[in-house]
Amino acid sequence: MSVRIRLTRVGRKKDPSYRVVVADSRSARDGRFIEILGYYHPLTNPVDVKVDKDRVLKWLKDGAVPSDTVRSILRKEGILKEFHLLRKPAPKVAKSA
Repeated sequence: MSVRIRLTRVGRKKDPSYRVVVADSRSARDGRFIEILGYYHPLTNPVDVKVDKDRVLKWLKDGAVPSDTVRSILRKEGILKEFHLLRKPAPKVAKSA
């Protein structure tokens, strides 16, 4: 089962808002999902984004793949950088004589 972090559309006609969800890649865009991680409102100025950082990092560690749009949202929020730093091994310290 391939798990993706992606957007699900909610809201009225011509007034979109989205939920950031974890879903099986085979399910429909607005269909079944596993967990809601946050929301994204693109029409507000500035754009309104709220994402549960701890849950996103947990899902990324477990192998969930973000969609292109969610990847850019996570990059702007600084979550992808934190995930990259968590995955990076600690530098080896050379012993001095």
